[in-house]
Amino acid sequence: MEKQASFLDRFFHLSENGTSVRTEILAGITTFMTMAYILAVNPTIMSAAGMDKGAVLTATALASLIGTLCMAFFANYPFALAPGMGLNAFFAFTVVLQMGYTWQMALAAVFVEGIIFIILSLTNVREAIFNAIPMTLKKAVSAGIGLFIALIGLLNAQIIVANPATKIALFSFKQSAANGTFQTVGITVLLAMIGIVFTAVLMVKKVRGNILWGILFTWILAILCELTGLYVPNPEMKMFSVLPDLSGGAAAFAPASLSPILGQFDFSRVFSLDFLVVMFAFLFVDIFDTLGTLIGVSSKANMLDERGRLPHIKGALLADAVATTIGAFIGTSTTTTFVENGQGDVLIAWENEALYSLQEYPDKFELVVPSVSILAQPSVAVVDRLAKRKGHEDAARDYLQYLYSDEAQELAAKNGFRPSNPDILKRHADRFDTHVKLTKISDFGGWDAAYVKFFDDDALFDKIMADVNGNE
Repeated sequence: MEKQASFLDRFFHLSENGTSVRTEILAGITTFMTMAYILAVNPTIMSAAGMDKGAVLTATALASLIGTLCMAFFANYPFALAPGMGLNAFFAFTVVLQMGYTWQMALAAVFVEGIIFIILSLTNVREAIFNAIPMTLKKAVSAGIGLFIALIGLLNAQIIVANPATKIALFSFKQSAANGTFQTVGITVLLAMIGIVFTAVLMVKKVRGNILWGILFTWILAILCELTGLYVPNPEMKMFSVLPDLSGGAAAFAPASLSPILGQFDFSRVFSLDFLVVMFAFLFVDIFDTLGTLIGVSSKANMLDERGRLPHIKGALLADAVATTIGAFIGTSTTTTFVENGQGDVLIAWENEALYSLQEYPDKFELVVPSVSILAQPSVAVVDRLAKRKGHEDAARDYLQYLYSDEAQELAAKNGFRPSNPDILKRHADRFDTHVKLTKISDFGGWDAAYVKFFDDDALFDKIMADVNGNE
């Protein structure tokens, strides 16, 4: 066991990254439990496009395995990959059902998109795009994807339904009882609502694997409802039995064949405008989904550098691109980095981010301020040449002066940014620790000197982490 641990430590540089084999195993199990729902949800969504549900289940598992291994070997990052929620919904509901394209053509578009992403990743174009996107937009993408997924989930659960007048409306239990569909449709809506509340409570209580436990709880509750007659399956209404079918014996648990979907590409219209529309739709949805997720999980794991960039991102983007290409070949939608990777106990953040987290989640975090820290101030300046060309010189200089006015400093303080004006800082001493000793990077000889002393191989940071790992 020691030899195995030693090999894994050397191969994945665990000690250098402040972790251990035991920690990685526990984190891997936790990550799997939080993302396991995709094994059930992805086949359901993709089957709406006409694909074989059993084959998609097998493809989902294989794509997740291949994608995660690619991330481990290409980038050495603890990010799991799987067919992405939102992307699969876009595949099935938008491209196939709304736009009217076949799923074979959609798979071909995903495959071509993956090839393009491989080329972009190898040529550093995708990395440049990642670094060029503002941090606010990166975070907004993650929020937008989350809202889209929530909408799809509510529609599938029929908590919200189509309405010709208002586009969508809440499900009517009264109408369901009146037309005699409560025991078929109404009870499933009620179960979905109970499952959402139960999962939300587990998330608030910080129960690991909360989504998986929520799925299991709702399923068991549905079984009880069917056994007691509260839920009556009706295949004609696409309301099927929730009881496991064990009539096939052990063979029923064998992975379904990939043959119905393996390599089922339709390239007949590859040079048509229709194909380009679908391919570019996947291209742009995937790029923003991946970038938003990568920045989200890496920010939570404190993997971003001082400029908000992810080191060695080229390998991570290449892993994502290869996983997408292979996933399309075996028959599933875009394989991407999963947001459920962000699991941890300690978050190191900028002061304004820490204060914002306390404001948004007052009972979730405890703020710990070091006695000594580094003063980091964003650089602001008027770009004379650009301002002159656009005729904005006066406005730019006025804005620059305004940033240091009392009014602007008050606004900065209210939004978690430490004021440079000492008088205004005193007025907000309840938010900002005024006793912390703020140094400058110049006190350490600049970034180059600081890197050699603290962060280079076998420097102070490596020695500290070696001591920590040795005392675990």
